[in-house]
Amino acid sequence: MKTLKCDLCKVTAKGETFEEWMKALMPHYMKAHADVMKNTHKMTKKDQQKHQQKWMVENKARFDAA
Repeated sequence: MKTLKCDLCKVTAKGETFEEWMKALMPHYMKAHADVMKNTHKMTKKDQQKHQQKWMVENKARFDAA
């Protein structure tokens, strides 16, 4: 089980896998960082996909390194 901080603040979430960690983090992210989520939804579909892919790559690397 890994414990990793949110990429935007000091709140932590736990998960055996990156996918579990991401699911555990999602409620926090949607509540505490709603502004980030809202701004993402204002992007074009193409930009949303790029942003999401970048987030996944960066945070998977952080999870794997933990």
